Amino acid sequence: MSFLKRISLSFLSLLLATSAHAADNAQADLLQTVPGFKVDVVLKAEKANGSWINLGVDEKGRLLLSGQNGQAITRVTLKDGVVDQQEILKLPVSEVMGTLFAFDSLYVNASGKGPRGGNVFGLFRLKDTKGDGNYDSVELLHEWRGGNGEHGAHGIVLGPDKKLYVVVGNFVDLGNDMAPVSPHRNYADDLAMPRAEDGNGFGSGKKPPGGSIVRLDPDGKNPQLFAAGERNTYDIAFNADGELFGFDSDMEWDWGMPWYRPIRIFHAPSGADQGFREGSAKWPEYYMDSLPAAVTVGIGCPTGVAFGTGAKFPAKYQKAMYVLDWTYGRLIAVHLTPDGASYKGTWENFVAPKSLNGTGAKSNLNLTDVVIGKDGAMYFTTGGRNTGATLYRVTYTGEESTAAADLHDATGADARALRHKLEAFHGKQDTTAIELAWANLNSADRFIRYAARLAIESQPIEQWKDKALAEKQPSAGLTALLALARYGGKDIQPELLKALARFPISSLTETQQIEKLRVIEVTIARQGKPTADDAKALIAELDPAYPAKTEPMNRELSEILLALDAPDAIAKTVKLLTASTTQEEQVWYVLQLRTAKTGWTPELRQQYFTWWTGDRSKQHPGYVTQWFKDAGRDYSDGASFPNFLKNLHADARKTLSPEETTALEPVLTAFTAPGKVKKPAATQRSVVKNWTMADLEPALAQVGKGRNFQVGKNMYEIGQCAQCHKFGNDGGAVGPDLTAVSSRFQRRDILESIIDPSKVVSEQYQNTMIGLKNDTDIIGRVLEETADKLVVQQNPLAPDKTTVKKSDIKTRTLSKVSPMPQGLADILTKDEILDLIAYMESAGKRDHPDFSK
Repeated sequence: MSFLKRISLSFLSLLLATSAHAADNAQADLLQTVPGFKVDVVLKAEKANGSWINLGVDEKGRLLLSGQNGQAITRVTLKDGVVDQQEILKLPVSEVMGTLFAFDSLYVNASGKGPRGGNVFGLFRLKDTKGDGNYDSVELLHEWRGGNGEHGAHGIVLGPDKKLYVVVGNFVDLGNDMAPVSPHRNYADDLAMPRAEDGNGFGSGKKPPGGSIVRLDPDGKNPQLFAAGERNTYDIAFNADGELFGFDSDMEWDWGMPWYRPIRIFHAPSGADQGFREGSAKWPEYYMDSLPAAVTVGIGCPTGVAFGTGAKFPAKYQKAMYVLDWTYGRLIAVHLTPDGASYKGTWENFVAPKSLNGTGAKSNLNLTDVVIGKDGAMYFTTGGRNTGATLYRVTYTGEESTAAADLHDATGADARALRHKLEAFHGKQDTTAIELAWANLNSADRFIRYAARLAIESQPIEQWKDKALAEKQPSAGLTALLALARYGGKDIQPELLKALARFPISSLTETQQIEKLRVIEVTIARQGKPTADDAKALIAELDPAYPAKTEPMNRELSEILLALDAPDAIAKTVKLLTASTTQEEQVWYVLQLRTAKTGWTPELRQQYFTWWTGDRSKQHPGYVTQWFKDAGRDYSDGASFPNFLKNLHADARKTLSPEETTALEPVLTAFTAPGKVKKPAATQRSVVKNWTMADLEPALAQVGKGRNFQVGKNMYEIGQCAQCHKFGNDGGAVGPDLTAVSSRFQRRDILESIIDPSKVVSEQYQNTMIGLKNDTDIIGRVLEETADKLVVQQNPLAPDKTTVKKSDIKTRTLSKVSPMPQGLADILTKDEILDLIAYMESAGKRDHPDFSK
């Protein structure tokens, strides 16, 4: 029986809008692109066929559009950029978040039937065995445990080696599925001091590798962990020279914290670690055991990516990498240039709403995916989380040549070839590996050194341990000793530290100094705190260098010296805390000091805890505030910022003796976590009406002008929105940040989330339903998870927590019911609801056009 059923165009017209009309292109008129390019609306989805989150191309150049919530794949045949035919593919898979046509098969990451009959999320291979256009064969190749959510399994691409490359998010459990010869292995947090978990519990307890790229054979066998240390990359792409790139997401709840990782375009060579860890454990990109970004963008929500290969664009834009930002509506063109064995680059907005950095009412462009069509045009989709979906087309109408350009880079070819030669040893034992790799450990090219180290780490440690301990060149020696710290046992630490002493910190460049400090951190993390004599020697060398002249040096020195219980470390770190001018740097010292126990005096305790009661809204580095300007919004702290500080304060209090607690009682009780929301005064309001979408949707056009700012603000308070949502720097974190809600959602979507909050619930805000063996249920938000327990907050507006032993759990599922109560708007009038939407759309700005007369 065929799994695909073709449906006539006349019937589909009931489900889909037909090809773009002039009215549709009014939507495109709200967008701007670079000179010489034109954007058109091709197709608009209606409710029945989806909120498109994935866009693929089959062997005939037909577009495959996939949605959420059980929506089928729509196959679109185009002729001269206009829809010629539409078909609904009736397949036993849904929730498609990655498509690839290769080897006469359609590969999808999707939800479907597993070998035992239950639903699983995995890599499926669909085949048309009869040649009639129907996918009559469906085969599960690889299951992705935890892969069915927004942080699950995403894009699929074909590598130059004819292997499948799949990118998965940080909630996928790779378990023991990866082959032992994987290029990326032996990963950990590798911190000298304990990490702090996310303030709101998101990702709490999860360990590396984080988001990852998995390489598989075409039949799904021999899965290898190719690269990792990402957060939640949605898509990846190879350039013309066969180099792999991705666009990694941020943890926007970390804004204002020193461990915030901006969204970035990253190069993913073999064994790459991009440094993402959960909570405060995220690595700065100067760590030598990770690789730096090729291009930093700042804030946003990365989705689809594609290179311009095959586009009928000028050469510059054929070669560009295109990346999508769902939250702020930016389709970005990235221009990469070789930099040794890797790349650096610049970026520009290629398509974005005219209102992004201009004036006028906000228009959203919630971008989801992008491809270059067989006709040389670019196609991209909007949608996600049940929002309205649209298919757009970008063409070049300027005067420059669009002839196919040579997209290969001659510059850097030799360095890349050497890197590839070293990468051939990753995960493989070979007697020739050490000689070639050792010759490149002192390379000035960070990517070459990284590849050489992994080649050495892939060989038995007894074959290279003595060479590492004897190496005399600083860069080579530090790199080799890092390998030894990563793979050696506890017994190796004294020899390692003795070898490290051959490179006095005073004799090194700052880059090398940081590399030496990194080796010390890793050996503390992996082999434990050094012996008393070794610790004393380290302190004697490092103490005179602290404080240093730069923030990175002070960051690493503070962590190590506090971990070693250096006598002056607390005093020096408290002094840096009080002298620092940015919030980010101050919070770093607060984090490190919170568990330190040796070296406190009453005066230092007083200074430390006084910091918590002062003005913490300090200046931010200029590049941080620029990230927000680029996204068309004002800076605000992340949603986890208040609870991070509250939890750090609680950790610090645990180190106090009863006598210290009594002495510090006034300053301890003076601390109030930022963002704490005061409950609005009780307002006696009767129900106006049980509002429905049909009641209010026709009036949404009235939001755009003549609304009342003060009424909208009052309704935001009366509706208790601030109890659960951040707006600017104020509010809770139970629900999504609403500051820039109009950048990603249309008014209809905002209204629907108010009227029917359970219709679409992001996994970041879903409650968990826990069925216990004693037949009782617990529903709430998981704040912490360890190997043997869960910590759950059942009431989002109360601090009480419940600890559940995993041994007592019978079932565990995500709740489809929103934590936001139904009917909150029923006590408001229609005009008050419209004023509320205008207030949210304005980001709290009184001069917004919605309030003009």
